[in-house]
Parts: sequence; structure tokens; C-alpha cells
Amino acid sequence: MPRLGVNIDHVATLRQARRGKEPSPLWAARTAEKAGCDGIVCHLREDRRHIQDGDVGLLSRSVQTALNLEMSIHPDIVRAACRFCPHQATLVPERRQELTTEGGLDLRTGGRRLLQAIRALQSARIRVSLFIDPDPVQTRLAHRLGVSMVEFHTGRYSSARSKPEFRRLLIRLRDSAELARSLGLAVAAGHGLDYRNVKSVAAIPEVEELNIGFSIVARALSVGLGQAVREMAALVHGGNR
Repeated sequence: MPRLGVNIDHVATLRQARRGKEPSPLWAARTAEKAGCDGIVCHLREDRRHIQDGDVGLLSRSVQTALNLEMSIHPDIVRAACRFCPHQATLVPERRQELTTEGGLDLRTGGRRLLQAIRALQSARIRVSLFIDPDPVQTRLAHRLGVSMVEFHTGRYSSARSKPEFRRLLIRLRDSAELARSLGLAVAAGHGLDYRNVKSVAAIPEVEELNIGFSIVARALSVGLGQAVREMAALVHGGNR
């Protein structure tokens, strides 16, 4: 049964629209935990467009489940992560002009900076996950880098426009998850997952964590955050039944 990580970036995005205090990411995290999620996810971007350093500090002290910090390999961000010591750090590609993360890391071009970031985080006793595309080359490279987990980018799967494309991309996810698990890597998945497409990914036996944000926050506008999390948790936790 996969765990559900709730990404609260978009709560912070709304707050930053007015540079105010509400809605509070800490409130969102507490509400999501009470509603049955298994972890909280936030992304400390270099441009601080939504989550702020202060948010990460509060969350690291307050989250009762597990805090997963998405981050780039920029040295300043790595130092911040080592200072806050979240339960997990997920290294993601980051471009200033993008609206959201557009794809996985290309581990073929990561070089020394990527390895240095991984080692620094591991030295701080932070579990490291790499956000990659569901691809055998990237999966094997992740294993060689010595991380304990990968998170497969589900953006293409989530935006599939036909049943044949949907099935093809789902098979790709399944094959990549099987390979990763055979190499001893824990497997997560996320990006673009919603209430319509999540069950097929949750049903992949090797997937042990799903990280979802935008669709939950969007649903919360209609039913409230607690109910939105409960509905998603029911889909995710029931995926293998």
C-alpha cells in the first residue's frame, strides 16, 4: 500500500500572491496529517517563489509524519537542507522560467556537483531521493550514485491523450519500478497525478510512495483541504486492494 505525500507548495503560492501570512503552509501540513496523509512535501526553490526558509524551519520542527524537501543541487540550497534536516531530500531539476518541474534529472550530466550534494545530505543523515524520468539508463545511474530512493516523474503519463498512450506510459512506469526495486532502490512517483489517474500508479506493487500537490489543493477549493486529502488517501491507500 503506497504512502501519500501531500505537497503544500501551492498553499504557499497563494500566500505569496499578497506576501501575507495566510494561508499558512504549517496549517496546511497539520490539516493534511489529520486527514490521513503519510508525509508532507515542499520545494524550497532558489527564487523562493512559494515556500520560504522560515516555512521549512517550522515544518521541520512540527511535521509529525515525514518531511520531504524537494530541492536543487545549488550549494546554498544544500546548506539550507543540511541546516533544517528534513527526513528526506528529493533532488529535482530547476529552471527559473518554468511554472513547475518539467521533467526528471538527467543523471548523465549531473557531474561532481550532483555527487557532492548527495554526499553532503547523506552526511547530515538525510535520506536522498532522485527525481528522474522512468528510464532504465537513469535508474541504473541513480543506483550507481548510491542513493536509497528514486521518484519517477509521472508528468507524461498524467497528460496522456489516448488510451494507447496511457497504457504505454503506464507500462514504462511499471518496468522502471520493477528495475529500480531489483536494484534495491525504494520507489516513489509523482507529478500531475490526480483523482482520475492515480489508482493505476498506486496499483504498481513496487511503488511505495506517491507525492501529490496541485490536484489536492485545487480540489480543496470545493470541498476543503481535509476532505480533499481524505479522498486522495482513499484512492492511494486502496490502490493495491
